Amino acid sequence: MKVLYAIQGTGNGHLSRARDIIPILQEKDIELDILVSGTEADINIPYPITFQLKGLSFVFGKKGGVDVWKTYFKAKSMRLHKEINTLPVENYDLIINDFEPVSAWACKLKKIPCVSLSHQAAVLASNAPRPKKKDALGKLILKKYAPTTKQYGFHFKAYQADVFTPVIRQDIRNAVCKKGDHYTVYLPSYDDEKILNILSEMSEVTWDVFSKRTKKVVVHKNIRLQPITNETFVLSMATSQGILCGAGFETPAEALFMKKKLLVIPMKGQYEQQCNAAALKDLGVPVIKALKKKYIKKMMAWVASDVLVDVDYPDITEQIIDQLLQEHL
Repeated sequence: MKVLYAIQGTGNGHLSRARDIIPILQEKDIELDILVSGTEADINIPYPITFQLKGLSFVFGKKGGVDVWKTYFKAKSMRLHKEINTLPVENYDLIINDFEPVSAWACKLKKIPCVSLSHQAAVLASNAPRPKKKDALGKLILKKYAPTTKQYGFHFKAYQADVFTPVIRQDIRNAVCKKGDHYTVYLPSYDDEKILNILSEMSEVTWDVFSKRTKKVVVHKNIRLQPITNETFVLSMATSQGILCGAGFETPAEALFMKKKLLVIPMKGQYEQQCNAAALKDLGVPVIKALKKKYIKKMMAWVASDVLVDVDYPDITEQIIDQLLQEHL
């Protein structure tokens, strides 16, 4: 049996999850190929990639949202159409898709089943939390970006059947957690200068900031700015007092699993992150709208707080994979 596992390469969450899912798939009685599309990730997966494609990446901006113009110009629709039309999805018995558009649309055009195994599938589930402010266009984009015929999803809670608690990678499960004297920060949609300006206002707090844009470690007042590597990021989170990050999925889920204080800032104009923020708020996680001086009081209140959100994220990834393979092979 030949299986194609197609992974979105925008952001780090999809690839982080894949680092745990791939070895499980490799142990099964299947022939596995891996596809990665997208250009905005900071980490790699230590497995051979059969198809490395440009795909359709959302480009992070510097002011808290997606850079629409860079996303548009980087799309190159002719190249994207070629990738979709030439991908040999018909050669596989099963396509597993983690919000990856090339394989999803190739399957749709050729009328081949495509199974979603992603966080986005759970965000679109009928019982999943939604923000109070409706965003019909954002919801439509999320639904049509990588269309699939069957959905299995991961969310902060198992809201309904075929929605499961997060895949917590072994790096996180095996990390030795303790309460250090710093706060870990990952806000890829903000410019480094903006982050430094705001965080330096809270001079009594030590901030450990991870950046997509810096190539070396820089110490600025009470802030340590450094490039992202898997090992240093995991260590920083495990030894932190708390974690300040965007309202993505993997990093907040890992922070909750580690029993760390969490504060999130959802990206502007990004419907998925607005949905995540709504779900996290329901759990008791504080949310602020933007990284601005007017929210410093709320940030300092979070620093002073010792309230933790209790979650239970058991290691059930292999059970989910077994269920998926049994139902579709």
